[in-house]
Amino acid sequence: MVKAVAVLTSSEGVSGTIFFTQEGHGPTTVTGNISGLKPGLHGFHVHALGDTTNGCMSTGPHFNPSGKDHGAPEDEIRHAGDLGNVTAGDDGTASFTIIDKHIPLSGQNSIIGRAVVVHADPDDLGRGGHELSKTTGNAGGRVACGIIGLQG
Repeated sequence: MVKAVAVLTSSEGVSGTIFFTQEGHGPTTVTGNISGLKPGLHGFHVHALGDTTNGCMSTGPHFNPSGKDHGAPEDEIRHAGDLGNVTAGDDGTASFTIIDKHIPLSGQNSIIGRAVVVHADPDDLGRGGHELSKTTGNAGGRVACGIIGLQG
C-alpha cells in the first residue's frame, strides 16, 4: 500500500488535510477534511505542479497527462486531476471520501509531488457553457492548496 498526504495552506483562512491511499494498481482513495470554506460546492482538483512559490497560483493547470478536456470524475473525457466538487456544510467544513482510478500514487502518471487545490466556486464539470468550462470547470479562484507527498 502506498500512502500520501497534502496539508492545505491558504491566505484566506482555509485549512485541511487530505490523505491518499492506493493498494497495488487499484484506485486511489482520497479522504479529507477542509475547514474555513463558504457553505456549498467547491471545485477540487489535482494540479500539475507541486510549486507553491506564488501561493496556489503556481500549481499550474489541472493534471492532464492525456491532453483531454475538463469533465466530471465519472466522465470518459476528463483531466486525470478532475475530482469534481467537495461540499462544505453551514459550518464551512467539508469531509469527504473520493475513489478515483486516474490519480495513481506510483508509476508514470503518479500524483506524488503535484498539488491538490480547492477552488472558491463549484466546478461545472465541463458542462456550464462558460469559456472556462472545458479547461477549469469555471471553478473560480484557488482558496487553498497543498503539495502531495509520500507518507510513512
